[in-house]
Amino acid sequence: MSAAIRATAPTIDIGRVLDDGPYTGMQKLVVFMAALAIVMDGFDGQLIGFAIPSLIKEWGITRGAFAPAVAAGLLGMAIGSACAGLFADRFGRRMAVIASVFIFGAATCCIGFAPDVLAIAALRFVAGLGIGGALPSSTTMTAEFTPARRRTLAVTVTIVCYPLGGMLAGLFAAEVLPAYGWRGLFWIGGLFPIALSIALFFLLPESPRFLARHSDRWPELGKLLQRMSRPTSANTMYVDAAEQATEKRAGFTSLFETGRARDTLAIWAAFFMCLLAVYSAFSWLPTMLAAEGLPPAVAGSGLTAYNLGGVFGPLLCAVAITRFGSRWPLALCAMGAAISAFVLQGVDVSHNTRWLIFGIGVHGLFVNAVQSTMYALCAYVYPTAVRATGTASGLAFGRLGAILSAFAGAAVITLGGASAYLAMLGLAMVFVVVALLMVKRHIPGVGRAHGAGVKPAVAH
Repeated sequence: MSAAIRATAPTIDIGRVLDDGPYTGMQKLVVFMAALAIVMDGFDGQLIGFAIPSLIKEWGITRGAFAPAVAAGLLGMAIGSACAGLFADRFGRRMAVIASVFIFGAATCCIGFAPDVLAIAALRFVAGLGIGGALPSSTTMTAEFTPARRRTLAVTVTIVCYPLGGMLAGLFAAEVLPAYGWRGLFWIGGLFPIALSIALFFLLPESPRFLARHSDRWPELGKLLQRMSRPTSANTMYVDAAEQATEKRAGFTSLFETGRARDTLAIWAAFFMCLLAVYSAFSWLPTMLAAEGLPPAVAGSGLTAYNLGGVFGPLLCAVAITRFGSRWPLALCAMGAAISAFVLQGVDVSHNTRWLIFGIGVHGLFVNAVQSTMYALCAYVYPTAVRATGTASGLAFGRLGAILSAFAGAAVITLGGASAYLAMLGLAMVFVVVALLMVKRHIPGVGRAHGAGVKPAVAH
């Protein structure tokens, strides 16, 4: 575009257009597709937890022998989380989502052919790359298609789809494992995300905020805005004023610039300890319950209850964050998670099974309320240019906690049983409380957001 044309061309602030405009059906469709990607993420990510008791029994191996296979998947998730964020910020959110979903679907199918634990470990690592990449890419897509006034709830609803996927995996495993065994569980379970990745390739558009940063793709942005009921002229120029005011360059080092260092480190610590607790449940909860003498069906129902609580908790927490801001709702939910884990230590597993399953559901409600809404916190703390990188880096550190859970869970269950396992969950969430209170830039509530000189929550 020549200088003369630039001087007369209309200029549009893409941030204002998106944040102040309507929430159209097309935008909701994109959020729905991102949510489906995370449903599949949670579904395939948790299949291994339901399969472990069958694998241990069939192959005659110990819990400790299977821990490296669990850790390999979580290591893949950590690498996938970090790499997907950098990829999405540089090449676009769309292909990051599509590639992630296809990778974990294909690798999950292949696990059904695995001859030994080593093969499962290698394939879980590959699947982990996709599982880890789908979460930050999909949540970033949701954040950048949703107006500011609805962003916290939209991002949280998207993340809630992970435990929803896990809950569906539990129901799926209950039907498929008895009929087709653990191999059929992975064969069938991997086909769903492969089909979804094909649908996403044809239906999912690129993020408008990402397109606005690349002038060669402005014609594509113009067509997208028209589909979003925001028509523009052919020669329109696009800027993101909020980003230009705060961001000189993108990259990993930007996470520590302009006063972000404290928040970044605190977010990393919160993700680390929270995902230590979450993946201790995802990977070992059915195994722990089975070790206490419960039948396989009842042991699997513990993780299903955990995920069911994880569907409702984040939604309630998101509503509280919208009204009161994120600091105290997040801290109180983390406290609730710690207290519920400690209370469960006093429940007799064999004589009060129903109360135990109910308590696990309550614990899952609180833990997932924290874990899910921390993505909305990331969407507020980090601007567009580094939002995917910031979210992915926090999740990558969380995956390190998840990797630790692969070994810690097996060791704690073996040495101390259910009581020691629950103590580990409770202590992890105590550390989460401290880390979240260390974050300086929390999402403001309705009252503060509309106060003088304070911008709306997540208005990046």
